[in-house]
Amino acid sequence: MSGFTRREALGLMAAGGATTLLKGSGELARSVVAQAMPSTGAVPAPHAVMPLPFTPSKLKGISEKLITSHHQNNYTGAVKNLNAVRAQIAGLPKDAAGFLVGGLRAKELTYANSATLHEAYFANLGGDGKADGPAAKALGASFGSAAAWEEAFRALGGSLGGGSGWAILDYALTDGSLRIAWAGDHTQMLATSYPLLVMDMYEHAYQMDYGAAAGKYIEAFFQNIQWDEVNRRLERARKAYAALSA
Repeated sequence: MSGFTRREALGLMAAGGATTLLKGSGELARSVVAQAMPSTGAVPAPHAVMPLPFTPSKLKGISEKLITSHHQNNYTGAVKNLNAVRAQIAGLPKDAAGFLVGGLRAKELTYANSATLHEAYFANLGGDGKADGPAAKALGASFGSAAAWEEAFRALGGSLGGGSGWAILDYALTDGSLRIAWAGDHTQMLATSYPLLVMDMYEHAYQMDYGAAAGKYIEAFFQNIQWDEVNRRLERARKAYAALSA
């Protein structure tokens, strides 16, 4: 990250938002800087819809119908809206009213984070739910034990039942710590956080299978966590933190 101080780099990450956080560490600085620069009026390349990284029928306790609908409607809808909003931003005249610019930028953030968090959510499903490797060790070091972390994470998820939001295990790029974070409206996340594990607690993630029984969905979620992906994210986060701390 040549040319930037650690403080400047962290500030740019906060400005870039969650849309940059799950990229490979080699792309991190370039992506954040590009998003933080003023608009040139050009329409950005469309955000592509990512396919499900697992066979939908093989999840345990989450039906193929639900996960396919979630992907095709909620996630894909966010991507389409993101691309449409960015096209509108690119077409704004220089004298566009402030409320119009601000409103579109707010929607861009909402749809960008929704797309990114959904991609992280789907990517950390499809496993056997057995925590192991560096992530399990890090959870023990940060929370006393992986079991203690799981209890706290489930409690956060349960608090969102019947409402909306995300439960996130993240890595703080400021000090290298692991945190449990609440996120609402796809936007209210801690700045400079790197999501390691994402659980969607919007009702669309479970209502079709479980109605209002959010606790049963949380149980199914834990049975399907792909911990290999969580371990990969942890490795990338640690590399990014090391680069920022150098």
